Amino acid sequence: MKSLGAMAMNQEVLHTEKILADRKIFFLDLKENARGRVVKITEDVSGNRDTIMVPAEILGDFIEALTDIKETADQQD
Repeated sequence: MKSLGAMAMNQEVLHTEKILADRKIFFLDLKENARGRVVKITEDVSGNRDTIMVPAEILGDFIEALTDIKETADQQD
């Protein structure tokens, strides 16, 4: 059985985006491995990192939910 580190090494990065916000940096990486494609979202705050993985097949749902949240936030301004 492969370790998590070994599995991460087998992921091919297809696309990367970087967003700077105050003292935070967000990295969005589209990756592909033997199990499929995922978007890895990493938040870096002063060297501390948190990461989530979003399966590519639900990106539409994820983006739609974020759009709904943005519209609500925009209405509150």
